[in-house]
Amino acid sequence: MKGDSRMAVIVTGATSFIGKAAVEECLRQGHKVYAVARPGSAGIERLRAIKAGNGAEDPAGAGDGKLKLLECSLQEIETLQSLSIPDASAWLHLGWEGAGSANRQDPALQAKNIGYAISALKTAAALGCTRFLFSGSQAEYGICHSPMKEDQPCHPVSEYGKNKVLVWEQAKELSVQLRIDYIHTRIFSVYGPGDHPWSLISACLDTFLKGGHMEMGPCTQQWNFLYVTEAAALLTKLLLGKAPAGVYNVAGDDTRPLRDYIEELHRLCGSQGTYHFGDRPPNAEGMVSLMPDLSRLKEVTGFTQQIPFAEGIRRLVQEKEGEYR
Repeated sequence: MKGDSRMAVIVTGATSFIGKAAVEECLRQGHKVYAVARPGSAGIERLRAIKAGNGAEDPAGAGDGKLKLLECSLQEIETLQSLSIPDASAWLHLGWEGAGSANRQDPALQAKNIGYAISALKTAAALGCTRFLFSGSQAEYGICHSPMKEDQPCHPVSEYGKNKVLVWEQAKELSVQLRIDYIHTRIFSVYGPGDHPWSLISACLDTFLKGGHMEMGPCTQQWNFLYVTEAAALLTKLLLGKAPAGVYNVAGDDTRPLRDYIEELHRLCGSQGTYHFGDRPPNAEGMVSLMPDLSRLKEVTGFTQQIPFAEGIRRLVQEKEGEYR
């Protein structure tokens, strides 16, 4: 890998929920970041604020030139090969069109992302990167009734999950030819500031704090949550550390019934609002239980969850209450 412990990282999907946190994590660690974002992306102004070094928006002195903003769509990712990025060491690919539940069963939309990911891998190799991390998903496993382990067969239900698996199958072989270490992460349920307003945590927080009512499914399945800054730190460690190429689950180490999480969240919102566990239909993946096996992640990174769910929710409640004032 080029250079010393401080490296240059290319991040695609830099304005996404996890992407923004990953950019800031890399900057905090002193790395140089080339943040790739679609022109006109809703989150691009935040990157510009960080680049300008605007006070609280500058996590680690990014205003001194450590953040470079590259406006480029996923469809045109190969055009980055024409740029001069001589210090590029690693590539973090977080870009994926149609990640929301409403689009996860769209075959045409989901299939495009395979090509985007493979193009990104080829471009990374052409630019001299020696490591590449792809953001896969727990949706690759399908419906499981036991802990999800990286080496088990995948039986995805949604087009989203199926195409994430296809990226793994194609990229693991291509990466050998390109002589680039390929790390495929399967990310479970991440929450935190900047999450989509329609996510379960965001919707519950907003509704409860306003005294509203949430109608839900039975929520009897096992679930797992990880705060977004911890997820970003793990992705960065897997990419920039010494993790061998291969598949890694990225999740928290607190797995329990989803309704336990909802009940705890409601209490942390001051028991405001109401909720009912009923018959609301599941999302595109069906009634999935999230039971990640973290043995490999812990062995390679030494991961221990630092932000318990209660602490993460307290932070979000404070942020929300500040918005309401």
